Amino acid sequence: MSDQCRHTTKIAVFGDELNTVFKDAKEFGGSIFRQLDDSYAYLSLCNRTAAAFKGLERVERADYPEGALREALLNALVHRDYSYSGSIIINVNDSCMEFISIGGLLPRLMPDDIRSGISQPRNRKLAEIFHRLKLIESYGTDIRKIYAFYKDCAVQPRIEVTPNTFKLVLPNMNANGETAETVLAATKAAPVTITPQIKTVLDYLAEYGEMTDEELQELLNVKKTRAYLIARQMNEIGLIDITGRGAGKKYKLK
Repeated sequence: MSDQCRHTTKIAVFGDELNTVFKDAKEFGGSIFRQLDDSYAYLSLCNRTAAAFKGLERVERADYPEGALREALLNALVHRDYSYSGSIIINVNDSCMEFISIGGLLPRLMPDDIRSGISQPRNRKLAEIFHRLKLIESYGTDIRKIYAFYKDCAVQPRIEVTPNTFKLVLPNMNANGETAETVLAATKAAPVTITPQIKTVLDYLAEYGEMTDEELQELLNVKKTRAYLIARQMNEIGLIDITGRGAGKKYKLK
């Protein structure tokens, strides 16, 4: 957990589904908390948005549910085998994201056990720290959450395990040729989760009416990238409006 952590997270973006044509690559180091923030910010940039129309209504949906990206990244960081020096590998192409962490399943566990919610933490103390920081809720829920985000999707996430690796594959929801009606139904049915940070922002806006980027960062004690992601999420689920740009950007209640 120190800044001198020897392990890293590598993210590669490919131009083909065989992952042979490089488009971009990043390697993130430092503490695993810094790797979590930096990797999530970069994956969010890779998470494009597609639009569909039903009549005059425009419906937008990201390639990957933000919650699924978060849970997949947390799972890789918390449950990898740190006795190996190799990096966590995340491959991104037009059809999927692959999260590959070193260390297969613990003895006697099977992929079906993981999907059903069984959990045997490899790094119990690390998992307890992430739990106390409210980054994970409880053991065994992360994989079930990911499948819940895809419950209305034609292609489901999949788990691939070897003796020494654990791979979680998230399909691109906009790469499956779904109709506008399917996208619209899934969007309207998607639940809105009010996190403690979102509630803090809503309470502030209810009292003061508006806030700037700097005020948002100070209120939540987060860096600029994290503040941007929170504000974007709140805007996408219809909680706030964003007006202006740059130094003049302001956030207001919807």
